[in-house]
Amino acid sequence: MVLSPALGNGEWTEMTARSAPQNIVIRDLEGFADLTQLQAVEKEVWGLADEDVLPLTLAIACRAAGNLFVGAFDKDRLVGFAFGFFGREHGQTTIHSHMLAVLERYRHLNLGFHLKQAQRERAQAMGVPEMTWTFDPLQSRNAHFNFAKLGIVADTYKVDFYGPETSSMLHRNGTDRLWVRWLLNSRRVRERVAGKDARGETLDALRLLAPLVRFDGSGRPVRAELPESLARQRVSIEIPGDILEVERTDVALAREWREASRWAFTEAMKAGFFVAEFCRTIRGQQGPGAYLLQRGSVGEFVPDV
Repeated sequence: MVLSPALGNGEWTEMTARSAPQNIVIRDLEGFADLTQLQAVEKEVWGLADEDVLPLTLAIACRAAGNLFVGAFDKDRLVGFAFGFFGREHGQTTIHSHMLAVLERYRHLNLGFHLKQAQRERAQAMGVPEMTWTFDPLQSRNAHFNFAKLGIVADTYKVDFYGPETSSMLHRNGTDRLWVRWLLNSRRVRERVAGKDARGETLDALRLLAPLVRFDGSGRPVRAELPESLARQRVSIEIPGDILEVERTDVALAREWREASRWAFTEAMKAGFFVAEFCRTIRGQQGPGAYLLQRGSVGEFVPDV
């Protein structure tokens, strides 16, 4: 894959050798014609009903107020976007990245990563040191992307953040979310976005830990004894490799995983732990993924620079 400046003004062209060269431009959404394409992408990616998509009038107002709308364009067609708005957290101005979507046939181009990079560059140019967003902690692919590729951390768990369910096909097993922090100027983030992933030590640690939640022989979640587990400096939480497949084949089992993982995250964070890493597999290629939680504060673990 080759990246090169397209127009010399912060836009980029991406090409892939997997197919005929295809130019994708990453740029800000610039006006009405761009913003009117948002809803179609939302509906295709998440299957949202009309009441759950971002209203066009709100999108127009948010953009006019200086919030971030970054798009991936195939010629004039919007094929992916990231939307973030200003917030306030830990006594400082932040940007909350509310949406990131890429059409399925364009996902092999790694556009999600480049959209996040574009958000980071714009936030840094405005002097904003931190971005936040949420994701479903049972989604192992998203967890890998967020921790391994971007270097996020998380110290907050939101139960049914969007309510018990929404119209999205991804919101039928509750809407619990990890609220994540992306410390834009930190060494951790700089190294992760540069492709430096030194998580071999993390994988070794996970193999030695007794998880708060683990798989049993039948694929069901098993909870550990809480006082014994939380007396340690590090704990782990295992999750299925593909929760969407579990939801498709066994709704009751998917609900068990939601309840067990919710219990583990909330109890650990109450006891002073934060989520430091995620590894997609800890027992062979088809095994479960696991989170590593560490006692302490995010500020100590990830210094500002």
